[in-house]
Amino acid sequence: MSLPQALLDTYGSHVVRHEPLHGGDLSEVALVTLDDGQRLVAKRGPLVDAEARMLSTMAMLYAPVPEVLHAEHGLICLEYLEEAAPGPRRWSDFGQALARMHSWDGQGYGWGEDYAFGSLRIPNETLPTWPEFWAERRLLPFLPYLPAGLGSRIEALCAGLGEHLPRAPKPALLHGDLWTGNLIFTAERAVMIDPAAYYGHSEVDLAMLSLFGEPDPAFWRGYGKLEPGYSERDPIYKLWPALVHLRLFGESYAPLVDRLLTEAGA
Repeated sequence: MSLPQALLDTYGSHVVRHEPLHGGDLSEVALVTLDDGQRLVAKRGPLVDAEARMLSTMAMLYAPVPEVLHAEHGLICLEYLEEAAPGPRRWSDFGQALARMHSWDGQGYGWGEDYAFGSLRIPNETLPTWPEFWAERRLLPFLPYLPAGLGSRIEALCAGLGEHLPRAPKPALLHGDLWTGNLIFTAERAVMIDPAAYYGHSEVDLAMLSLFGEPDPAFWRGYGKLEPGYSERDPIYKLWPALVHLRLFGESYAPLVDRLLTEAGA
């Protein structure tokens, strides 16, 4: 992967090696080694500059994210993180860090620009209430791509979503795609990568973190007390990433969507 000469001039170096990194489904990702031995992660793609803006916003709230070293349209460079085995202490510390990020109060539900997972657009235009946002921006856009049975159940759930979700929870800054594959554990801490950030109910991140596996119990001790009714809302928040996977990766995720709808009472 080539880097702009102006960037290399800043470092006073040139690239001696680059190798692909895992996680490049939506962007081209490479580990770049410079001739002075410094390593950084370079990402190319149509929306990586939006990712840099998300990471910078998260960093302003003291969230554990990689440092953005360079950003321009189509290219960002991030600090390289040396991975280590996770442990209960780092899980607990991450729980505290995520709770701290969630404790800040945003200015409404959504984000200043839309995003995408590959060909799948993620609309983020703000709406005045949280049930409206979750229905209109997260669940109902999938209707044209769903079998009639699943689609009608989604519509029925959304029609009564105000009975299941709080009207005006604190609009916390969310990672937005917080599965365990988007956590890198170093010797010092857990770091969040690849955000799809926006402002919303903090439980969205918690639901995603436990969709395809469970974090260490120490995470929950670090995060702290959950809001009453969390378990009833959890399948509703898990529905969005399940629908994303169904749309992007095929029918093998239909049973997951069906199960979550059943758990949500739809």
